Amino acid sequence: MRQTFPALSKGQVPMLLWLLLLILELAPKAFIRLTPPWSTNFKGKTVTLTCEDSHSPAQGGISWYYDDILLKKKSGKLQIRNSGYYKCKTPGSSLSDPVHVEFLSDWLILQASLPVFEGDDVYLRCQGWKEEDITKKIYYKDGEKFAVTYDSGFIRLNSASTNNSKYHCTTYVEGLFGMWKESSKALRIQVQELFPPPVLTASPSQPIEGSPVTLKCETWLPPQKSDTQLQFCFFSGDQALGSDWRSSSELQIPAIWSEDSRSYWCQAKTVTHSVMKRSLKSQIHVHRVPVSDVNLEIQPPGGKLIEGDNLVLTCSVARGTGTITFSWHREGTIRILGRKTQRSLSAEFQIPTVKESDAGRYYCAADNIHGPILSTLITVTVRIPVSRPVLTIRAPRAQAVVGDVVELRCEAWRGSPPILYQFYHEDATLGSSSAPSGRAASFDLSLTADHSGNYSCEADNGLGAQHSDRVTLNVTVPVSRPVLTLNPAGTQPVVGDVLELRCEAQRGSPPILYWFYHDNVTLGKSLAPFGGGASFNLSLMAQPSGNYSCGADNGLGIQCSEVVMLNFTDQKYFLLELKYGSLHLVPSRSKITPVTVGVILGLLSILGLAATAALVCKFRTQKKSGGISATGTASPNDCQEPFLSRSFGTETQESTHFEPPALMELQPVYSNVNPGDRDLVYTLVGSIQHTKEHLVNPGDRDLVYTLVGSIQHTKEHLANSPRLHWKHKGPTVIYSEVKKTHPDDSAGQASCRGWAHEDATESYENVPSTSLALYH
Repeated sequence: MRQTFPALSKGQVPMLLWLLLLILELAPKAFIRLTPPWSTNFKGKTVTLTCEDSHSPAQGGISWYYDDILLKKKSGKLQIRNSGYYKCKTPGSSLSDPVHVEFLSDWLILQASLPVFEGDDVYLRCQGWKEEDITKKIYYKDGEKFAVTYDSGFIRLNSASTNNSKYHCTTYVEGLFGMWKESSKALRIQVQELFPPPVLTASPSQPIEGSPVTLKCETWLPPQKSDTQLQFCFFSGDQALGSDWRSSSELQIPAIWSEDSRSYWCQAKTVTHSVMKRSLKSQIHVHRVPVSDVNLEIQPPGGKLIEGDNLVLTCSVARGTGTITFSWHREGTIRILGRKTQRSLSAEFQIPTVKESDAGRYYCAADNIHGPILSTLITVTVRIPVSRPVLTIRAPRAQAVVGDVVELRCEAWRGSPPILYQFYHEDATLGSSSAPSGRAASFDLSLTADHSGNYSCEADNGLGAQHSDRVTLNVTVPVSRPVLTLNPAGTQPVVGDVLELRCEAQRGSPPILYWFYHDNVTLGKSLAPFGGGASFNLSLMAQPSGNYSCGADNGLGIQCSEVVMLNFTDQKYFLLELKYGSLHLVPSRSKITPVTVGVILGLLSILGLAATAALVCKFRTQKKSGGISATGTASPNDCQEPFLSRSFGTETQESTHFEPPALMELQPVYSNVNPGDRDLVYTLVGSIQHTKEHLVNPGDRDLVYTLVGSIQHTKEHLANSPRLHWKHKGPTVIYSEVKKTHPDDSAGQASCRGWAHEDATESYENVPSTSLALYH
C-alpha cells in the first residue's frame, strides 16, 4: 500500500531547508589546539596541531584541511612548518573553525595566543631573532602606541572581539655600527566565535488559544568553553516576557491567546556581558475555539440557603478559548445581575447576604465572539434562621411563692417554622414545646423552694439554635415554725445572769425578722438578712419567770415558736464562817442546787434526833461554866425557834442587775459551842437572813461555824436583837471536825476569809450530826 504525504506549499519549502541547515550548524564543532600556542613563528620552527571535539581528543578518522585542501593525514595530531589555514573534522563533530599559522623569516615578529574566543583575554608577545640585543619593545594597535615593555614577557588584551584591528610592535637594536629600528609585520588576532547566534523555537508551533507554549532559545558553546555561563531573555515584539535575564534557555507561557499572535525572538549573553547575540524573529499564530456546553453551579449545593448566607453562582464552559464574557440572570427580570470578561473557562458571581426576596430561578450565558450560549435554570430557596428568643415569666402575683404555677413563654420574632423551644432552669432542662407555625411556645411550672435561680430558653428550627437572655426568678419560701432555745442550756439561771434567747427557722427566704416575747410582751427584735437564726440577749431582772416565745416573719406571714416556761430563783450560796469572835459571810464559787440540798437535808433528818439531845446538853454545860458573856446571853425561849433553810426554788422579786454581796462580818450573840474543844469546826447547811446586827462572840475564838446555804435579802433590821434567826425544814446541820487548826495560823485565816483563794470544805472532816436549834 502506497503512503501519500500532503503537498507542501511554496512558503513551506524554504522554511524546511532553513531548519535543516540550522540543525547541521548546531552540531558540535571540532577545534584545533596549538603547541606552542602562538599564531606566528620564526621560519624553521615546528608547530603541532591537535584536533579535538566535545568528547575527547580524536583517535582516528580525523580529516585535516590545509587551505581547504584535504590532507591524507588521518591521525589526531599534525606537525606543520608552512604558513596557511588549517581545519579539522572528527566523526562526531562538524568542521572546525580555520586556524591561521604563519612562519616568518623576519628579525622581529609579533605573536598572538591561540585559540582566542569572543570575550577572552589575548596575550601578545613581541619576539626578536636575537632577544639579548633588545632592550625596549613598543606595541601598537591600528598604528597607535598602547604599551611598552623592557623584557621578553608578554602583554594582555582584555575581552577580545572580532573587530579586525591590526597590531604590530617595534624595537631598537644595538650593534657594532650603532642602533637601528626593527618593526614586526602587522597581525590580525584570530578570534573564534564563543557561541553562534541563538535560534528561537516554539512548542507547539501553532498553539490553540488558552493552551501553554514553551519557547526555547537554542545555541551551543565549544567544548573548551563548556564552563562558560550564558543568560537568556525572551521578547514579544519589543516587550520582554517574564522576568529579565535568566539562566534557563526555556520560557513557559501558561496560556497563549489569539491576541498574542505576533513575532517572538530571544537573546543570549555571557554573565560578564562581554558577548551578546540575538536570534532571528519567529512568528507564532494562535487559533481560537468557540464556547460550548455552558453550565451553572450554585454554592451551597442544591440551592438551599439560609438568610444571611453568600450565594455563589459559577458559570463554566466545557470548551472555548480566548476572552470569554460571562453574564448571570434571574428568571423574570430583565436586569443583568452581573457580567465578567476574562480568559478562563469559568467565572463566579456572588450575591452576599441573601434575603428572602433573592429566592428564584437563575441561569448564565457565555460568549467568545461567536454568540452567547445559555445554561439551564437552577432554583434557589432561602430559609430564615430563628432570631434570638425572648423569655418572659408570668406569675399570679408580684412575688412568686412556693406553690404558685408560673408560665414560661419563649418567643422568636423571626424564623422559618417549625420551631422547637427548650426551657432551662440554670443548666437543667425543664421541658420542650414545638411551634409548628413559628412564633411562641409556653411551659407551665409549679414552683417549689428549689426553683429560685436563672431561667432561659432556646429556639431552634434546624438552622442553628438561639439562646435567650437569662431571667432571674426569686421564689419566696415562707418561714417555717421557729424553735426557741436558751443559752446557756441545762443550768439554773438566776437574777443577774445574761440569758441568750435564740430563735431559728429552718426554712424561709431571707431576710427574716425575728421577734422575742415574754408573757406576750415584746422584748425586742432582730433581723437575719441572710437567713438562719437570730439571738436576743436578756439581762435577768425582777420577775423574769414566765413563758417565753419568738416569732419569725419574711413578709409571707409570721410563724410563732412553742412556748418555753422558765422558773428563776434568787438563791446565792455563801459560807458563813465564825472564827476568832467574828462571823464572816463569804460568797461561794459553786452553786448548791435544791436537789443537792434536799439530799443533804434528807440524810441529816435521819441523824437529827440523836444530835439534838447531845448538843442541848453540851450548850447547858457551857452556859453553867460561864463561857458566854452577860452581854451576849441567850434566852432559853430562843431555842424554840428552829433554824430553817429556804427552798432553793424561791422566786426573787428584786432587780435583774444583782451584785454579789461583799464580805460581811457579823458579831455573834452566842457563846461558842463546846468551848473546851478548840479544834472542832461545825458546818451548818441551810438558809440565813441578812441583818445589820453584829453577833458578839465573847467566848472561845477557836471554834469556827460555817454555814453553806442561800441568803435571802430583806430590808428589815433586827434592832436590839442579839440573836440570829434560823428557819428549819428538816435536818440542816452537818458537823465537821477541823483537820488542822491553830489560833496563830495566818494561812488558815486567809483561807476562811478569802473564799476565792481556797475551798473551805477541804479543811473539814464529817462527823455524826443531829438536828439542832440555836437559841440565844
